[in-house]
Amino acid sequence: MTDPEDLLSDSLQTLYDYAPITHSSAGSFFTYTYAGQDATHDEQPSPSNPSNTLTITLQTPDTQPANWTLHASSIWVSSLFLADHMHDLRLARHLARASARGAPLRVLELGAGAGLPGILLARRHDGVRVVSSDYPDAGLIKTLAENVARNGAQDRCRAVPYAWGSDPAPLFSAFAGPEPHALDGFDVVLATDTLWNSELHGTFIQTLCVTLRRSAHARVFLVAGLHTGRYTIQSFMRAVEDAGLVFEEAMEKESNGDGSRPWDVERAGETEKDRRRWVVWMVLRWPRT
Repeated sequence: MTDPEDLLSDSLQTLYDYAPITHSSAGSFFTYTYAGQDATHDEQPSPSNPSNTLTITLQTPDTQPANWTLHASSIWVSSLFLADHMHDLRLARHLARASARGAPLRVLELGAGAGLPGILLARRHDGVRVVSSDYPDAGLIKTLAENVARNGAQDRCRAVPYAWGSDPAPLFSAFAGPEPHALDGFDVVLATDTLWNSELHGTFIQTLCVTLRRSAHARVFLVAGLHTGRYTIQSFMRAVEDAGLVFEEAMEKESNGDGSRPWDVERAGETEKDRRRWVVWMVLRWPRT
């Protein structure tokens, strides 16, 4: 049965061309279908999923009342965008490098919420180990773990409670047993819609710095909506550079289309309706030495 919040969002989009920024509501179920990409996008089917298509069913978390400001009780458009554009992560290259050093590709998802990108990635690729993390709210983490199990991803994905800026040891040790390079950090870090609160930028960036593997090939992929304005994102960008990370990409992309354009903090004549049509795609890395 269609979730009432999704029905309202669909109606607004149909009647008023008003793009939604969230889907689903606390406790409801959301179904996502990944249609697959061809090899021109650097995507190869997993041996366990030769058709390269997947359906992911998620329950949306419901947090404790004290943590409602996490806004974790929705499926955000940025999360859907990352799932739809999983091919842009170029994971085949990351997987090949990890295999060459005799280790799985270690992926960290921060602010996972319902866990769509991390679960999808774990289902699609046999050679990954995904840690899907979010704030240590009991209800949130329980639902995230149930989503991992519901979609048969528990062999390659773990739900881990983690507060940004705290000791990252639980993230590194999420998979039991000794693994090569287990404490070197993560090859890929993912996060969607984690920049809306500028007060958390410091601890978020600190977490990126202590979890991203110190490698020329390690990458952070961020997708952020524009619903809290452009200057919030610009302040994050300045703080990132101060922390020592550099931007490999910073683009605006249509949330439901193929258009793209350079990031511009002062885009003239933009309305809230316009902002809802776009997300900001960012790729971070360590400076080259």
